[in-house]
Amino acid sequence: MMLPGQICRSGLQQLRHLLLWPLLLLAPLTSATELIELLTTPVQGALVIARTDPAASVALDGSHLPVTADGRFVFGFGRDANRQSLLHARTPDGREQSLLIQPAARQYAVERIDGLPPATVTPPPELSARISREAALVAAARRNTRRSDDWAMPFIWPAKGRISGVYGSQRVLNGEPRRPHFGVDVAAPVGTEVVAPAAGMVVLAEADLYYSGGTVIIDHGDGVTSTFLHLHAVEVSPGQQLDQGTRIGSIGATGRATGPHLDWRMNWRDQRVDPRLLLEPESWQQAP
Repeated sequence: MMLPGQICRSGLQQLRHLLLWPLLLLAPLTSATELIELLTTPVQGALVIARTDPAASVALDGSHLPVTADGRFVFGFGRDANRQSLLHARTPDGREQSLLIQPAARQYAVERIDGLPPATVTPPPELSARISREAALVAAARRNTRRSDDWAMPFIWPAKGRISGVYGSQRVLNGEPRRPHFGVDVAAPVGTEVVAPAAGMVVLAEADLYYSGGTVIIDHGDGVTSTFLHLHAVEVSPGQQLDQGTRIGSIGATGRATGPHLDWRMNWRDQRVDPRLLLEPESWQQAP
């Protein structure tokens, strides 16, 4: 079992190994000249970046994927993705390629967190309407993303500090098994600067959500969003366009938190993905 704040080293080693594999999890379905090049490895929780002919039309399991001017496109796999997905590209002159992609499985740690106020682990019934309203607000912000390739730039850490929680870990709150953790936690003192890890537009900025406290969501385009939880201060507004590195607020302990930290989450559409996979593995235990 993992102690609070401890990173599972065996899980890190397994993940590094998966990311170094050749892309053997791909089964080509056509013999045409290759149109699709995967630039990152498809594993559970991964945001996958790929390249094709800029004129190609691309779909994943029948759902259209926008293609950038230089031919890149993006899609993602959730924490427990375990089935093959069909990726298809076709150019206006009739060239096409299809790939079956099977995301590699990962091992996840168990993380125990004690000392949470009972009302935040099992909220009283009178708060259900507020919680549902806030969940709908967050879902709508993530759903209404722009056509933009801000996601295509290399990401940076949004804050500096110790990595105290990791994506995918099964959380046991006050002794009760709960949903997995879908973010990466950066522990640092209250007031530590939080910045945009990549360019994007603010689509939600709330000072006091029940579970997440001060919360900001940035739309990086094409279904890719970053969410920042437990902020002490929220210093941006919806509709604000941000450059990479722009200050968006500061680390706090608001909402359901036992101490000051940033919980950074990322989505591709409705799939929750692991932010660390966009960063250098050398920084996975200490945000520089």
